[in-house]
Amino acid sequence: MRFFAGGRKALFWRRSLAGFASAREPPGNTILFIPLSGNYCNPAFDWAAACAEAIIRFCPKCQGDTIIGHGRRRKQAHDESHDWIETRRGLCKRCEETFTFLPVFSLPYTHYSLIARSEALRRYFLKHCSWESAVPHLKDPDRVPDPSTLRRWFHSLDASRPAFSFLRPALETVGQWLTRDERLVCDSLRLSWRTVFPFLRVFWPLRL
Repeated sequence: MRFFAGGRKALFWRRSLAGFASAREPPGNTILFIPLSGNYCNPAFDWAAACAEAIIRFCPKCQGDTIIGHGRRRKQAHDESHDWIETRRGLCKRCEETFTFLPVFSLPYTHYSLIARSEALRRYFLKHCSWESAVPHLKDPDRVPDPSTLRRWFHSLDASRPAFSFLRPALETVGQWLTRDERLVCDSLRLSWRTVFPFLRVFWPLRL
């Protein structure tokens, strides 16, 4: 499976999504990530709806604007505002490569959005909630993740010993930045509590 981001965000998202590919991924399918638009740091901004109709026309394989619509699919992307989201599929008329278009906040073969993962980080490391209380608020209350799922999310960011010895000071530093309203931008993504999980993916293994 190949992953690409649209436009000038390619390098950023290739870095931030590294390591999320599943061993169960079928061969020959290509994921294109829809670039963010609008005020995505605003909790009222619906990133899934904004990307639901988007198609990237440029084919990264044959280098032409040759991708056309090729149906739709649904995937899980649980957070406070979403459960299942609709995504588009595409087909290159020239090379016959098929594509799935995903919002950047919903990674392939995952059930929870990066918004939900970011909320869990904040609740556990800054609000000092227990594992059970740190689970994010979800639109579907029946899909609340187990504490072991949160541990797996956090270990994907920090496998240091003792456990999370990087994440604890990193989240405290992020909290200080946001309290002072400092702006940290990577490509076109701005640091906020909604984007902290993908930001930490980019900067790992740097120690903030």
